[in-house]
Amino acid sequence: MSTYTIPKSQKPPKLKKKQVQLIASGDLRLSANQNCWAAQKEMEAALTAAVEAAGYEVVRAHPYDDNEQHGFIGSQRQGMDVFANIDPKAPLIVAEAVWQYSHHVLSGLTTHEGPILTVANWSGTWPGLVGMLNLNGSLTKAGVAYSTLWSDDFTDDYFTSRLEKWLTTGKCKHATKQVLPLKKAKVGAKERKLGEALAAQLQTDKAIMGVFDEGCMGMFNAIIPDHLLNPTGVYKERLSQSALFYESTQVSDDEASAVRKWMEDKGMKFHTGPVHETDLTDEQIHKQCQMYIAAVRIADDFGCDCIGIQYQQGLKDVLPASDLVEGTLNNEDRPPVKSRDGSRELYAGEAIPHFNEVDECAGLDSLLTYRVHKAMGQPVENTLHDIRWGAPDPTGTVDDYVWVFLISGAAPPAHFIGGWSGADGHRQPPMYFPAGGSTLRGISKPGEIVWSRIYVENNRLKMDLGRGGVVELPAEETERRWQETTYQWPIMHAVTYGVSRDQMMARHKSNHIHVAYANSTAEADKAMMAKASLAAALGMGVALCGTRANGKSWS
Repeated sequence: MSTYTIPKSQKPPKLKKKQVQLIASGDLRLSANQNCWAAQKEMEAALTAAVEAAGYEVVRAHPYDDNEQHGFIGSQRQGMDVFANIDPKAPLIVAEAVWQYSHHVLSGLTTHEGPILTVANWSGTWPGLVGMLNLNGSLTKAGVAYSTLWSDDFTDDYFTSRLEKWLTTGKCKHATKQVLPLKKAKVGAKERKLGEALAAQLQTDKAIMGVFDEGCMGMFNAIIPDHLLNPTGVYKERLSQSALFYESTQVSDDEASAVRKWMEDKGMKFHTGPVHETDLTDEQIHKQCQMYIAAVRIADDFGCDCIGIQYQQGLKDVLPASDLVEGTLNNEDRPPVKSRDGSRELYAGEAIPHFNEVDECAGLDSLLTYRVHKAMGQPVENTLHDIRWGAPDPTGTVDDYVWVFLISGAAPPAHFIGGWSGADGHRQPPMYFPAGGSTLRGISKPGEIVWSRIYVENNRLKMDLGRGGVVELPAEETERRWQETTYQWPIMHAVTYGVSRDQMMARHKSNHIHVAYANSTAEADKAMMAKASLAAALGMGVALCGTRANGKSWS
């Protein structure tokens, strides 16, 4: 007779009435978790006070780790272990004061039966709102019901009233009157015809998205399933960052030096020093120039129409950061790269759309934007940014709410005041980038932009689009905002027409937002409508967010 060892499942504790569980997802990098813990602890104290003021008790579901010196969930395995000891039916708050890896907690959140609330601080220095937006986009893609809240100090009426609503009902909502389905908008006949023609072309003459190691920093929302991507006419070429590393080593010193000379002749300034661990060194820049040439050659090898480099977890210990490479690729005016035998120039006169952190939603957006803008004679350079933070302009120069759009890489010099001559390079922060590397930093020029985001919801690709403007702030205010966020990264002072801070936070399904300039207000409106028509013709659910520059509706 056979005998079997029957496993026994662990029974999690059951919470009492008016008790609420709290977890905090963190970074995968120990240095980041240690450096950010003090800010998280301060945020949790303020949030706990707000919950207690509403008559409830917070039960932290995982302890501070004395050995690692932080209290974050630092891996997917740890997240699974934490959720094994969580009451599956009790209310759960995910509190975020910093960047977090959504996949650390996604497995547990997808099976949690109780109400879920994601909460973020409002700070440029401690980007909990960036981490929360990524988690929200990931939960949306996974089909998990959740509510979301954010606050400067967790005492304002907007926050406390909705927190009390969630505590008592398990749900809280936000007004999103800024959203208009494309079918209800007035679309010009020419723009619709162009969008539909570009869609037909893409589905006939298919495109390749080169992906250097899929998945980055736990961004589940940044991966488009093949069964949703392929019907658009775009197919992934799954590439390895080890191949990028090897190809970089095959680039000659003379070729790499020529790339740096080209940049410096254009006016770019590198802020270098002698200490590898803390300074930007000449050797780091040299390796980045080799990586740039390698990336172009691999893109050509596979016939890629756009590429994305993961970098941060795959290459961070063996190569300098890819950000200088990424922004350069996204610029039409860039150092020429020849084939290995020197017989031809690769992608001559063209930008090579690159999507930072292999965010495939941004990658698809970059490709569509490039084709629309090229067909319309508009600037083709486009990039994603983090929705890093925002605040009114204390100098009174701009009356509107001004966002800080900021990203470590991918921003093209064509977006900067002065172009290449307005660009400079600083060493990436050692906490995240042990091998260093130059950023491609600048201040985005004033002008009209189209912003957008592709995301997955209900097993369907969707796109939100809106119009905005980039404003110029006084130098001291720009400096203040840089010091409040990440000084080494490129910055965009953005105004989103007809979309408030809270409306953006309530609706947006990603930490990333895609932006592209147009030559005028009228041309930006038309470019947005053409891209919206292209996305709709490819089968996406499309919505316009906000208003025209003059405040008028799109309907």
